Amino acid sequence: MDKIGSSQSFKPSFYSEYGHMFQGDCLEILPTLPSESVDLVFADPPFNLKKQYPSKINDDLKATEYLSWCEKWLSECIRVLKFGGSLFVWNIPRWNTYISGFLNQRMTFRHWISVDIKYSLPINGRLYPSHYSLLYYCKGAKPKVFHPDRLPMETCPKCAFDLHDYGGYKDKMNPKGINLSDVWYDIPPVRHSKYKKRQGANELSIKLLDRIIEMASNEDDVVLDPFGGAGTTYIVAEIKKRQWIGCEIGPIEVIEERFKKISEDRELLTKIRKKCNVLFTDESYRTRKKNGFWTCESVRERKKAEIEAQEKQLALL
Repeated sequence: MDKIGSSQSFKPSFYSEYGHMFQGDCLEILPTLPSESVDLVFADPPFNLKKQYPSKINDDLKATEYLSWCEKWLSECIRVLKFGGSLFVWNIPRWNTYISGFLNQRMTFRHWISVDIKYSLPINGRLYPSHYSLLYYCKGAKPKVFHPDRLPMETCPKCAFDLHDYGGYKDKMNPKGINLSDVWYDIPPVRHSKYKKRQGANELSIKLLDRIIEMASNEDDVVLDPFGGAGTTYIVAEIKKRQWIGCEIGPIEVIEERFKKISEDRELLTKIRKKCNVLFTDESYRTRKKNGFWTCESVRERKKAEIEAQEKQLALL
């Protein structure tokens, strides 16, 4: 807990082994935190879509008012972020087009990550919006920490055959998986009541925060999330042994209750991690072997046999 910046004016409303959170307006709390005391910031602000929040905040501001508000808390996030630290902003593309312009003047752009929504609602008069925007910036020329997960190869869910043709490059495939791209199709929305902690409101996937925290922080680094929501950032940071600081203007009982049942999220995260940094999931690997499809081992064995056969032919000449 020593590395976590403590507020000069506010007392934390909740403590855990690795972090603490403040109940209140982030625009009042963030200015009291020490400069350059945080390694990673993740922010999921209200989207200004006229939603009714338990905190009773006004989610129907004029565009200029909303963006001015965003610039205020973003400025504080940049201030408390260490050089080499990373900032991620989760929002709809409409607002992130403006936010990225603001950040471009102050930080180093890394990626605009598109995260598939997976909804199919009817809409008239414009293209169907199918992704959330996740902005990724760093403070300084490059991030201090960058170790993104690798993903399993896409295969048929039934027979486990390749969904993409890798041609003659199979022997060069990394056994730890495919490089992570800036388009994420595999982040599921939290809909099932078994996993949803905050009824009647959107909730971020543990998989999303696991990927971000794994990519841009190390154990014992400090993670800040100024919009607590259901506490997903704090739970994942706690499980992954990151120190964390949180703010939430609304009720925090949901977050406190979630920490009491952290074993449920820990179990889910363990299942998620088993499918990271492998070329094939365990289930896919078993099915491929059963169906006689190539695996890393079979390709390398075949390549080795071909080389040995060529060497024998040369020896006979």
